[in-house]
Amino acid sequence: MTRIRLSDMACSIARATDLFGDAWTALIMRDVITGVTRFEDLTNDLGISRKILAARLTRLVEEGVLVRERYQDHPPRDDYRATQKGEELYPVLLALMNWGDRWYAGPTGPPARIRHLDCGQDTHAVTACAHCGGPLTVHNTTQLPGPGECVGPGTRVIGPLIAGREADDAVSPQPE
Repeated sequence: MTRIRLSDMACSIARATDLFGDAWTALIMRDVITGVTRFEDLTNDLGISRKILAARLTRLVEEGVLVRERYQDHPPRDDYRATQKGEELYPVLLALMNWGDRWYAGPTGPPARIRHLDCGQDTHAVTACAHCGGPLTVHNTTQLPGPGECVGPGTRVIGPLIAGREADDAVSPQPE
C-alpha cells in the first residue's frame, strides 16, 4: 500500500503527523530521549527490523529531529541524539503517554512514571493556556485561521469551517 504524504497539507497536525505519525518513529524518539541512543540498543529494545530502523533514523536525521554522532570509527558506529527540534517532541510523547496510561494501562497500572526533577514529585502531562494557565480542552477552545491558512487537500472542509469562525468572532461581542 502506498503511503500518502501529508507534508504539503495546510495543517500543522498533518505536517507533523507526516513525520511523527508512524508508531516506530514515536517509539524511537521515546527511546532516544530516555537515553537509548545506539542503533543496536534501539534494535534490541524495540524488536524492530534493522532496515526499518535505519530508514526511520535516516528520516529523523534528515528532518533535523535527531543528529548522528560518531562514537567509534572501526567499524563506524553512531549515537543518535535529539536536537532542539527533537526535544520539543517530548511534550507530545508525554501527552500520548498520559492518554495511554488512562485508557490502556494494564490492571497493575502504568508501566512508567514521570518524575519532575525540579520539585521531586511524580507528575503527568497537563495542557494549559500559555496566558492564564487554565486547562485546554475540546470544550473551552476553538481553532481560528492563522496567517498560513489555505484550503486544499486535507483542509477542503475544515478550512472554510475555521475561516468562518473568524467572521463569527469579528461580530461577536468581546468580554471586557
